[in-house]
Amino acid sequence: MDTQERQGAVRVPPARAAKETDTAAAETRGRPEDPRQPLWVEEPATRRRMPDPVRTAAVRAVIITSLTLIQAMVAFLAELTGSWLAFPMVLGGVAGTVVATWSVLDVWVTRQVWNQRNGVVSEPSSSARQLRRERRAARRAARTAERDAARIRRRDAGSRLSRA
Repeated sequence: MDTQERQGAVRVPPARAAKETDTAAAETRGRPEDPRQPLWVEEPATRRRMPDPVRTAAVRAVIITSLTLIQAMVAFLAELTGSWLAFPMVLGGVAGTVVATWSVLDVWVTRQVWNQRNGVVSEPSSSARQLRRERRAARRAARTAERDAARIRRRDAGSRLSRA
């Protein structure tokens, strides 16, 4: 506590003073302002939403993988208890593992196919964009050189005709 506060001259920061005047104005209108902060602040998504076919394949893969894990756990517990279901459940677990692997690969393949068909979102630092820019500049320079060479040829041809 410094001297000014002890003597009663409390300095209020400008932002706080503005808020206190807003609160006082709201109270004079008959409704007190809610001093609580919101529970969360909306922020823009940092990643784009997955395309529908890829999302469908991913959901299918998650469901199949979770069912396979449940089946493997049941097979393990059946084996511990010595149940007759242990052997069929182990065979089913092996088959489920193959199917789950296939479904995860399906997500990857679907994503690659979608990117090839619909194009990849290009980042500003993309090396592909830089290569395209360089190729475009080279083509533009070649066209300009070709145009200049054609112009020089036309000028030389015109001067020959006038001399003859």
